[in-house]
Amino acid sequence: MTGRDILHKMKVKAGLGTSASDTGKGKTKMSGKQVSHGYHLVKGQSFHRMEDYVVAQFKHAGDSELGLFAIFDGHLGHDVADYLQSHLFDTILKQPNFWTDMEGAIRRAYEITDKKILAKPKELGKGGSTAVTAILIDGSKLVVANVGDSRAVICRNGVAKQLSVDHEPNTERKIIEKKGGFVSKFPGDVPRVDGMLAVARAFGDRGLKLHLSSEPDVRAEIVDLKTEFLVLASDGLWKVMSNQEVVDSIREIKDPQAAAKHLTEEALKRKSKDDISCIVVRFD
Repeated sequence: MTGRDILHKMKVKAGLGTSASDTGKGKTKMSGKQVSHGYHLVKGQSFHRMEDYVVAQFKHAGDSELGLFAIFDGHLGHDVADYLQSHLFDTILKQPNFWTDMEGAIRRAYEITDKKILAKPKELGKGGSTAVTAILIDGSKLVVANVGDSRAVICRNGVAKQLSVDHEPNTERKIIEKKGGFVSKFPGDVPRVDGMLAVARAFGDRGLKLHLSSEPDVRAEIVDLKTEFLVLASDGLWKVMSNQEVVDSIREIKDPQAAAKHLTEEALKRKSKDDISCIVVRFD
């Protein structure tokens, strides 16, 4: 077994996915409920290396057990997404108000993390990353936050419900223009901040930061008996499948790893050319 193989196995065991074709799974019991997760990543057709990173792990914190799930979709390089994979959840959990004001703690951690990224130009470069994070507390409460266009969707009684917000330049045009920026729309292309970035919020992106926000949208959701599963995925999936199509296509697949792989394969069949990363969390 090579050193690379050993490192890969360590990352999978830790719930971290980074390679061009990576997969993993895990399960635990939270307050008597079985919770299982699976993830799968596939590199897109670009010539650069894989820029998607995932976190999918369970962790004890005080008297509670947490499920930590995230997808980081890098652009103009993978370094910022890699940094987020290693540091964002640690920053969130270290906030003094994490247990008393979790939403506030997440907002503060996103702000702190973005400032740290911008303070490391030599190590992390000029690129950036979108992010969608989900924290499951004792199997009963879910707190989702995001910047950018990676998305979180739950299935409740067969119906898809989006928990995140797609931060599109057109939607936030007035905010961008108020900061002195502009939103371009060239024929055959998507709207872009200052003619460059196709999302209105992200970590990093030093050259656009004056016009680009890293403030997350945060939403809390109760996980009840009607809640079947959660899907986190990068835009490589959502560009070619609707929320309800995603839910319908995996509802009968009980193994979350197999479900995540099925979604990436379906996205490829539908000609998605972007990196595709997906996490499925089942509440059995």
